[in-house]
Amino acid sequence: MSNAALNARSDPILNAPEELAIPESGASAVSWGAIIAGAVVASALSLALLMLGAGIGLVSVSPWSNNNVSVTTFGILAAAWFIAVQLFASGVGGYLAGRLRTRWVSVHTDEVYFRDTAHGLIVWGVGAIVTAWLLTSGAASVVSGAAHAGGSALEAAGTAAGGSAAQAAVQAASSEGSSTAYFTDMLFRADHPDTSGDPAAARAEVGRILVTDALSGEMPAADKAYVAQLVAARTGLSQADADKRVSEVVEQAKNAKDRAVDTAKAAADAARKTGVYVALWAFISLLIGAFSASFMATVGGRVRDDLPMAG
Repeated sequence: MSNAALNARSDPILNAPEELAIPESGASAVSWGAIIAGAVVASALSLALLMLGAGIGLVSVSPWSNNNVSVTTFGILAAAWFIAVQLFASGVGGYLAGRLRTRWVSVHTDEVYFRDTAHGLIVWGVGAIVTAWLLTSGAASVVSGAAHAGGSALEAAGTAAGGSAAQAAVQAASSEGSSTAYFTDMLFRADHPDTSGDPAAARAEVGRILVTDALSGEMPAADKAYVAQLVAARTGLSQADADKRVSEVVEQAKNAKDRAVDTAKAAADAARKTGVYVALWAFISLLIGAFSASFMATVGGRVRDDLPMAG
């Protein structure tokens, strides 16, 4: 047997009929024009529907009404609206990309289906990036404008009031609330408070004591005794009644501080949960948008390929 016959037997692929070897097409399988067109339409529809949803939400919630929807109901409606926006906008963009893409000739049906699906997915990706960029730019512009307006208002107020007066007021406020003023008062604290002095100065000193002790959660015995003497001297109460009043006020201040801390923790936990829910529903809506764009691209491509050619 000759070598040619042996090669023909051992390697049938090399000896396949030439008519079965289909040349690779020089045209790209990606129709970027159709993808960009679909992505632009999807982004525009997303922005329009998001603005509509924001308007409906602002109309339905009013601080003057007692019949507002609950936070849970509002969150569910917002999540449903986000899903509807992605479903509709991405679907329209994917359908347009499927209808506008070029006709692929001599391509297997499964390959056409895959390409249409990929075109819809790319439309969704480009549209999501463009929409996120537009929303981020718009939010940054709003924040920058508000900050600029607020700065201008503060500058105008400072100019009208006079720079020196404003500076003095700021320094006075900061010194009253600082711990340095509290320890300075301790240096000049007498064993027996002077009741002939300025009542406003005494009230300010007691206020600094309460503010400083409120941070630590309890009032030292020396501060409590001193405040009780001031209260007894200024109000005419007996020392026992003054001590009792100071203890009650300190307890009320401590309870108020605990309530404020609990409220802040509850608000922070609610904000955390809201952020988690928003992120999860945003992720779900984006997945739905990707599916909608991919499916509708196949629908648009199938409609385009099934239409009869113009005569």
